[in-house]
Order: sequence, then structure tokens, then C-alpha cells
Amino acid sequence: MTRMNVARLTSLLFLSCFLVCLAFGTLPVQAGPASSPWNGIGPDADPINPNLAMLLDDGVAYAPAEAFAADTVSVTLEEALQIAMVNNYIVRRGLLDIDIADQQIREAWGTVYPQINATGTYTRNLKTPNPFAGSDAGGFFETFGAIQWLSYNEIQRTDADPATEPIAFDEFLDRQQQGYEEAGISFSGGDDGNPFAVENQFQGGFSASQAIYNGAAFAAIRGAREFRAIRENQDALNRQTVADQIRQAFYGALLAREQADVIGLSVERLRKTVQETEKAVEAGLLSKFERVSAQVELVNLETQLIEAQSRADLARKNLALLLGVPKKTELRLLGELAFDERELAEIADQETAYEVALQRRPDLALSKGNLSILAIEEEIQQATYLPVVNAFANYIHVGQVPSERQVISQVEGESFSYQSRSLDFFDGSYWDRASSIGVQLNWRIFDGFGREARLQQNRISQKQAAIDLEFQEHAVWLEIDQAVSDLETALKRIRSQERNLEQAQMNYEFAMKRLQEGAGTPLQERQASSLLDQSRLNYSVAVFDLKTALSRYAKATGEPILAD
Repeated sequence: MTRMNVARLTSLLFLSCFLVCLAFGTLPVQAGPASSPWNGIGPDADPINPNLAMLLDDGVAYAPAEAFAADTVSVTLEEALQIAMVNNYIVRRGLLDIDIADQQIREAWGTVYPQINATGTYTRNLKTPNPFAGSDAGGFFETFGAIQWLSYNEIQRTDADPATEPIAFDEFLDRQQQGYEEAGISFSGGDDGNPFAVENQFQGGFSASQAIYNGAAFAAIRGAREFRAIRENQDALNRQTVADQIRQAFYGALLAREQADVIGLSVERLRKTVQETEKAVEAGLLSKFERVSAQVELVNLETQLIEAQSRADLARKNLALLLGVPKKTELRLLGELAFDERELAEIADQETAYEVALQRRPDLALSKGNLSILAIEEEIQQATYLPVVNAFANYIHVGQVPSERQVISQVEGESFSYQSRSLDFFDGSYWDRASSIGVQLNWRIFDGFGREARLQQNRISQKQAAIDLEFQEHAVWLEIDQAVSDLETALKRIRSQERNLEQAQMNYEFAMKRLQEGAGTPLQERQASSLLDQSRLNYSVAVFDLKTALSRYAKATGEPILAD
């Protein structure tokens, strides 16, 4: 393989790995709630970096950006997972979803608690209608004066005093008006003489009701509790996905750093080769063509180094975004892409892994929760066939207060002598109260078969949800099978690359020895160096693939994110 082909292959490999890292680091995650921000962080856990300890103090659910005082923070993979379980944007948002579910439970309980209402109104009557308008008694108000005149004359005729005689109606009105004037009584005019007119009306009261039986309400409470459990399972799924993203991004950042380091070592070796080539050209041992070729190759490799360092920097920033740390915080990754046989010790056979996944995977728990919600909705629909019974109590206080509160009375023993007095605003004659209690039954007997249709729709939805769950369980088997297959493939590649790396190292050492002895050429040394770098990169990519396959396996089996 020529040097140019090796360089092209290396560039393509760098680009593909970078795109993989970027894709795994920026996948969207569906938001959901969580029962606890710790998920496996126990008191016996290994101590973590002091710079990060502030994020995981007892009782802390979220560490704000200001908590990162240092410009540079060093993190291991486990520390990154701990930070993400507390500080990740989607995890924090999911915790608020649980708070919403708690309030929805309170709201559901509110439908069976006593309902108490207070009301109050004030009405100013500008014009009060005649209650007898349109009937034969429409002019009834106008005859009030005549009625008083008839009553007076009847008394005059039937008393024992022969000096008293009935009087004419006009005379009665004149003498009555004179008596009012002598008593200093005047009238505001009222509402056209309507005795039923009251200018000010007040009404205030309380009403209370208590559900005695409401099947739908109690089913809704159970539904709200189940919905909270769904939110918790959604959060667990969300955390599993975030943890997988963190692992992918962390390993991707390590791979990008490893690629930059390998190219950096290659640049250092090539610089030495260029220096030796220049000396050989000056000594007349090599042609200028060899020197120019080496210099051009060095510049190209330095360009690749700049690009690799930029990709490594971007990968760290992408990881910082997933962790939820401030944008100005510089992450220093602790660890390296190294293969450890012990990581494969917990890989179970596919059948066992599948049974474990059925018990632990939060997405399956979500689907089962949806089935439970649909079953509760069926109970709610069935409850609509039964009556709703409520007890109620009402209390009302009414006031009808006229603007003119003058009360006129006749002086005892004198027919046309009058006296008046004004009543207080809160006089008992203007105010009254009422109260009542009872039981109300509301039973919808027939609604045009709407309830039956809704009930059947719900039962069909339950069958669909059961089919979805069955499909999901089969998909879990395939997901585990794919993860195990990826692990086996990555392991085979690692074994192969280990042998290839040993041979590439031996080949480079042999080329260097031949060059030092004068039997080899700088071109052969550069080719051997390129093959060594390529082998190192291939080995790193194989380890990266194994690490990411392990992460996918952990997600497929529902493995806890952090162990105590």
C-alpha cells in the first residue's frame, strides 16, 4: 500500500468515526420523569473527583451551571454518568413531569372532596316592572288611595259618634296631604307608586356539595396514580437512553483523542525523518526528490493532525452538552480505550439475557402501564352506566333595602295626623336568610348508544396495546441478538488487530534498524510508520466498537445505570 493510499484511508476512517461519535452524542431523547435523581448511587460508592463532589451532595437534585467553578474539570466515565443523572437537561425536565403527575393525583382527589362555593350579588333596580301589567289588575296601584278613602268612610259610618260623616274622595286626599305637610313628611316620588319597588337588592351565600357515589371519579384517581408510575418508567427509559448516549459520546471522545495522539506521534516521527533526509541530501546520499517528498508528506500529516485535534475538541464539547455543564467548562477525560476481558464476564446467554430484559426494561413497563391505563378507562366508561349521588347544603342571606327608608304611621286617635321615622340600613325588616340540605341523584338512562360505542373503542384499543406489547417483546429479543452479535464481531476484530498490531510494530522496528544500518530507505521507514499508525487506529476503532456494543447490550437488557 502506498503512502498516499494510507493517508486517504486514514482520513476516511477519521471522518467516519467522527460522524459516528457526533451521531451518538446528539440523538434526541424523549422526555420523561424519574422517581429519584440518583438511580444506583449509594453511600458505599467509590469516591469521585473532588471537583465533582458538589454535584452529588445528599439532597441535591440539580447542580446549576455556576457549580462548576473550575475552568477545567477531569471526569471518568462513571463520574460522567453520575453528573448526567443529575444535570442532564432531559433528566431534569423529566423530574418536572413527575411533579406534574403528583399534582394530577391531587387534582383527581379533588373531585371527591367537598366542593364549597361562595356567591354574592348586588343589584340596583332603576325601574321595577308592574307585576300586574297586561292583566285586568294593571291599574291596581292607582286604587291604593281609594282603598284608604273607603276604609276611612266605613269607619266613619260604623262608629258610635253621630258627628262623624263620610267625606268625598277629593276632600280625603286634601286632608291627608295637609296632615303630611303638618308632620313635615315629604315623598321622593318612588318608582311611579309601585309598592313592590326596592332599589337595592343584596344576595350572598354559601353552597357545599359532597360526592357520595361517583364511580368514574374514584377510577380516575387510580388512573392518576397509574399515570405517575408511567412517568417514572418513562424517566427510567429516558435515563437508560441518556446513559447510552453518554457512554457513546465518552468513548467517541476517547477515540478522537486517540486518533489525534496517533497522528501526533506520526508527525513527530516524520519530522525526525525529514531532518535525517535533509542531512542525507546535504551529504549527497539522497536526492532532493526524497527531501521534498518527505516535506510535503509532513505538511499533509500536520494538516490531518489539526483536523483530528479539532474533532477531539468538538467531541469533548458534545459530551459537555450532554452532561449539562456550562459551555465554557473544559472537560479532561480520564481513561483510555483499552480492552479488558473482565468486561465480558457478565455477558449472559441470549435466553437468560432475554428473561432478565423482560423484567428490567422500562420501555416494557411503560407498555404494560399503558394497558393498565386503558383498563382503568374502561372502568370509567362502565361507571357512566351508574348514577352519581351527591349531598348538598345551601345557605343564603338576602337583603332588599330601599333608598328611602322612611316609615309613616298614623297618630293614634287622630285620622289625619301622621308621624315618621327612618330605619337603619341593616334593619331586620330588610334582611332575611334561608338554608336547605338535600341529596341529588343524576342518572343518565340513555344517551343514544354513545357510551356503548366509547366502551367498545376502549376494548379495541386494549387489544391494540396488547399487540404492541407482544411486538415489543419480540423486538427485545432481536435487539439483544444484535447486541450479542456486535460484541462477538468486535471481539474477533480486537483479536485480529492485536496480532496485526504486533506485526506492524515488529515491521517498523525492522525498517528503522535497516535504515540505521543503511540497508533501508526513508520511504520504507515512512511506509512502516504509516502501517503502524493504521494498525493502532484500527485497534482503537475495534475497542471503541466493543465498548459501544457493551453499552447497547446494557441498554437492551435494562442493566442498572450505576452500581453501588
